[in-house]
Amino acid sequence: MNHPYLRAYMAGITVPTVFLLVLFCLVQIFRPAGPQMEWALVFPLAIVPNAFGLWNMLYARLHPRWHHPIGLHGAALPFLIAPIIYGFGMAHGLVEMGDHAVRYFGFITVPYWYLIFAPFIGITAYYLIWKYVVGFLNRVLELPS
Repeated sequence: MNHPYLRAYMAGITVPTVFLLVLFCLVQIFRPAGPQMEWALVFPLAIVPNAFGLWNMLYARLHPRWHHPIGLHGAALPFLIAPIIYGFGMAHGLVEMGDHAVRYFGFITVPYWYLIFAPFIGITAYYLIWKYVVGFLNRVLELPS
């Protein structure tokens, strides 16, 4: 295949698509829920894989000019995704701010103290996923990693 950006997009969407589909299936098997739970899983399934694919295309485009580690490139993605998802959720009533917690999709409650640690957990997870998994897929597809 002679299209490096298409290969980069495909390598990027593989990880979150597989993870979210397995998560969706496990939730349906072990804890069948109503449409709210399905919406809570389908919403990230529409946003995150596309963001991973486009972010990997950007990495493939920037790499010849600016050599930076793929893990650090991936660790920067939550700074882009989180505000977009939060803003979209607030605009559509999917995220509610309570007295002691944030409520997502009407049934997932996250206390405010957790939001202190969440960015560090997310950045670390994205760094490791991009360094080891997306980097491996890029090497398999003969892309910069």
